[in-house]
Amino acid sequence: MKYDLVIIGGGPGGYQAALKAAENNLKTALVEGGQIGGTCLNRGCIPTKLFLGATSVVAELESQKRLRLAKGSADFDLCSLQNRKKTIISSTRKHMLSKLEKSGVDIFLEQGRLGGEGTVIAGDSRLNCRHIIIATGSRSGFFPGMEPDHESILTSTDALELRDVPSTLTVVGAGPVGLEIGQIFSRLGARVTLVEAMERVAPLEDEDVSKELTRYLKREKWDIRIGVKVTGIERESGTLKVRLDSNQNIDSEKCLLALGRLPNAEGLNLESSGIKTYGPGWVRTDENLMAAPGFYAIGDINGRSMYAHSAAHQADFVLEHILGSSNEPYFDKLAPACIYGSMEIIRAGQTRRELSIKNVPFGVSKVTLAGNAIAQGHGQIQGFIKVFWSDQRVMGITGIGHGLSGLITLAQVIVDQKWSRDEVKKHIFAHPTLDEALKEALIAPVEVESHEGL
Repeated sequence: MKYDLVIIGGGPGGYQAALKAAENNLKTALVEGGQIGGTCLNRGCIPTKLFLGATSVVAELESQKRLRLAKGSADFDLCSLQNRKKTIISSTRKHMLSKLEKSGVDIFLEQGRLGGEGTVIAGDSRLNCRHIIIATGSRSGFFPGMEPDHESILTSTDALELRDVPSTLTVVGAGPVGLEIGQIFSRLGARVTLVEAMERVAPLEDEDVSKELTRYLKREKWDIRIGVKVTGIERESGTLKVRLDSNQNIDSEKCLLALGRLPNAEGLNLESSGIKTYGPGWVRTDENLMAAPGFYAIGDINGRSMYAHSAAHQADFVLEHILGSSNEPYFDKLAPACIYGSMEIIRAGQTRRELSIKNVPFGVSKVTLAGNAIAQGHGQIQGFIKVFWSDQRVMGITGIGHGLSGLITLAQVIVDQKWSRDEVKKHIFAHPTLDEALKEALIAPVEVESHEGL
């Protein structure tokens, strides 16, 4: 069979590429050895948000109880939550497959690999093609001596399949995955211990964001151990012993390993087409996201960004390159980022650390959420929004607080367009909304910051 384009991997990047190719009359095949939707839909972003959304009533109720406005508790049936998750994800997969089929994309639900000379092997089929996109994504990573057993020592995939709430859960890694899944099980009744080798939780975020989040988690009675490493995990008398390099042990029923991602590059036969990798197997790409003549790599597999929306953005770029509608090189934008939960974190553009490393003079304007009517109504007034300025233009926006993920796209647009204060004045921000807090941060006094010692 001869195709204009064959895509290996049906996650957010591969799916977007297939649809766009079909829309532009390219004969297209999509090869997926697992489930359409990839990690994001089946084992990552979507199930996590379903659980966070369902259990958000716990955080809301606790906030109102602290204000002495409410009483009672919320009880959940984790098995029922799992069943609802499966129903929603299955329905979404069916919709995606239907959309691909209606668009004229040939779908091969087989493991794909490169066959050399412009071919892809999908099960027993050999697909000849002009262009190939590799979009195989990534999987949970772990360190030697800390391998998951998928029963008590868990990956994020395992944790999102549990049907019983553990009495105690140790989360190793204080990045987005550990923080979000930790909050789910904390709301369901588990006592959570968080272990992070770096010196603060959410170590890639602004330091003030990390401090605010730490205060919140301690208020929720999390046991937080920062600046320590796990040296091993052993089972003793039916309980896990999580051993730390501080000579302390943590007893826990379950342990979640949230230690980053590894590329899904095994079995692709990359070397047959002269494709080079780096690190643990990330595919090396040039300024056009090409891994070799006729081959592109998008999404997690190229190691540039671990976000589903980055994969979809790269898919659009590659299709424009294939169609000849753009000859511009791919610009690695800093992708907008969110960490979800009761205290949501947003980040758009450059951070204080990035500006400091580049020796860019900058200032900061900031507003707390204490005076925002929406935050007050939810009883969750902790948090702030911070704006980074250089040459009187917005270079970055970050924040933490109730419901801030709803501001991320606007924040990214403001950063991309490098708004000035005059630009802010041109727009009406609705009242009462969280958006008003963003406006207040944009017009607040700017204080010049020193970055010595960073």
